Amino acid sequence: MARLIVVSNRVSIPARGDDRRAGGLEVALREVLRKHAGAWFGWSGHVVSAGETTTTQLEVDGRSYITTDLTEEDFEEYYNGFANRVLWPILHYRMDLAEYSRRDLTGFLRVNDYFAQEIHKIIEPDDLVWVHDYHLIPLAKALRERGHANRIGFFLHTPLPPAEILTALPRHERFFPALAHYDLIGFQTETDCSNFARYLATECKLPSRDLRTFLFNGRSLQLSVFPVGVNTEEFGQWAERGQRSAFARRVSGSLSGREMIIGVDRLDYSKGIVSRMEAFERLLIASPEWRNRVTYLQITPRSRSRIREYIEMDQLVSATAGRINGRHGEADWTPIRYVNRTYARSALAGLYRRARAGLVTPLRDGMNLVAKEYIVAQNPDDPGVLVLSRFAGAAAECEGAILVNPYDIDAVAEALAFALTMPLEERKKRHAASMRRLRSNDIRDWGDRFLEALAVADQEMSLFANLPQSSLPRMASDRPIATARAGSHSLT
Repeated sequence: MARLIVVSNRVSIPARGDDRRAGGLEVALREVLRKHAGAWFGWSGHVVSAGETTTTQLEVDGRSYITTDLTEEDFEEYYNGFANRVLWPILHYRMDLAEYSRRDLTGFLRVNDYFAQEIHKIIEPDDLVWVHDYHLIPLAKALRERGHANRIGFFLHTPLPPAEILTALPRHERFFPALAHYDLIGFQTETDCSNFARYLATECKLPSRDLRTFLFNGRSLQLSVFPVGVNTEEFGQWAERGQRSAFARRVSGSLSGREMIIGVDRLDYSKGIVSRMEAFERLLIASPEWRNRVTYLQITPRSRSRIREYIEMDQLVSATAGRINGRHGEADWTPIRYVNRTYARSALAGLYRRARAGLVTPLRDGMNLVAKEYIVAQNPDDPGVLVLSRFAGAAAECEGAILVNPYDIDAVAEALAFALTMPLEERKKRHAASMRRLRSNDIRDWGDRFLEALAVADQEMSLFANLPQSSLPRMASDRPIATARAGSHSLT
């Protein structure tokens, strides 16, 4: 029986009750591994001295969790460097923030090759391999170079920008075409999928009959859309119980009967948190009747605290919240509560249910599960209203949300005023419309849909039956990737 090998940058080893704290990727992958025998491989989260890396295997509930360490050099070049200072901003349409260096690219390729080397030790010929996210774009290529012909799928959790932005990456022709070594690539939205299809057609000159299936090295590459969802039943139950928890009652009591707007985001420039706070301030100015009648709770755990841009963002967001509170606050009312800590998802569910409006306005986001969780958490008899950026992947499914342009601060303020005053019947209608879509795309079925498509992807070869192989171009990314574990920084 074929196993499933899941590969991601980090591995989340389950513990009792841990699903209540896990992030979106962890929850989705655990749901998959509950149904399929196999292993989850990735970085342990530990940074060690050169020569001290170890790979460890742990068995939990019949599933293997295999983790490996990174050296300090690996961490700086692969993770802090190329992944988060180059790929993350480019994939989020922020070319101005990308800080490219050949050294970081070499480190990024080296770590991917090291991951492939460790997977090579455990992989069997009939195993399915499912690779996750931008950290591991070159991994299939490294596995193919070791002779593995397994079905290998890739899912991108971030957005995928148009070819005009992808080509801004120096040596893009050596990097993004490496994705063609996968059998199936999944995206969050149709826009992301179409953007990459156009890149393959225009930049890589790969033949295609439908801009969804391409021919590369005698194999078919399929592109498709698999939007990540949430466990609607479970999260709804958490919200119903969570509103009665001691934590939720304390928060509700501290509001003294005021309405609450909630935002929950990791600290990142893609989330538009400063603009969101400024939109709340515009609400207070344009609609003074809401002064001392509504509180905005923004929960923002810090992330990537060793990267300069994130340090500066932390300072800017804190300063913005302080300025607004200093200008508009009163002795008995703080307009913005800005909290830098992580809460369990079950605790957040209770807060979502209490909030009259959810404010989710990223400048660009792959999906944003907070938007979906806010909707699922609502009381269908008295639901709150989601104000959602049209640039979040969730906008395609959250039909009842008020969609806004996050760059238009006045429009976001007007949407907040509308959400806070929306009649009950309209709120119920909008909530029901969103729930129909979210139930039809529950996370419990997401992994099955992807793996079923991966298992049959090669059947699409019939589309190219009459195409001569000699017509296929050889891409620059066909050259071998860097293989030195450490010390070498040349591009091969």
